[in-house]
Amino acid sequence: MIAICAVIAAYNEDRHVADVVHGTAPHVSQVVVVDDGSTDKTAERAREAGATVLSHTRNLGKGYSVRTGLAYALKQPCSHILFLDADLQHDPAEIPKLTAMAISGKGDFVIGERELRKDRMPAARFYSNVVGSRVLSTFIGVPVADSQSGFRLIRSDLLRTVRLTATGFELETEMLIKLVRAGATLERVPVLRLQYDGSQSKIRPFLDAFRTCMLALQYRYLSG
Repeated sequence: MIAICAVIAAYNEDRHVADVVHGTAPHVSQVVVVDDGSTDKTAERAREAGATVLSHTRNLGKGYSVRTGLAYALKQPCSHILFLDADLQHDPAEIPKLTAMAISGKGDFVIGERELRKDRMPAARFYSNVVGSRVLSTFIGVPVADSQSGFRLIRSDLLRTVRLTATGFELETEMLIKLVRAGATLERVPVLRLQYDGSQSKIRPFLDAFRTCMLALQYRYLSG
């Protein structure tokens, strides 16, 4: 029997956050949305949908938001923490694919991997993810095809053993390296959604990919 707390970092996602909360709730015991200083109605929409909402007074970055949600979630009676994005990049209907791994005892850290296709995503994001994933696979000694996927299910007790410091999108890299270094067994499951609706991405593909690779060196060899 597993108990799951979902953590959703959100910044100006009032178009999608309620749908994500509604879709996630049937699969978990609690949904926590961290509103990262949004200037729209993200917090209001998430609260109306039934989520516990934690708010930053200003925009601090995805890493800060996930860490805020994680600090709260680790105080709850849950065996696993589920992470997913607020923009419907991750389909909540696919959560059972990740939880099935946890229920079967396969994988302390389960990543929902998207099929990366040049014809279905911006070229810059495609290449930055492919390069970043190859670099990360080398560092952790485990093949990962979608290292920047934020769709993850991780055992709570393992998350308590690592100190996360990332403030931005490099958090995914830090989690991978530090948890695998701490002995976490990594499993990957394919997920289907890979949708871009034309809205402005909050990721800066080449800059964030370069920063991720540089920070990977730090996390792998210098950080505790």
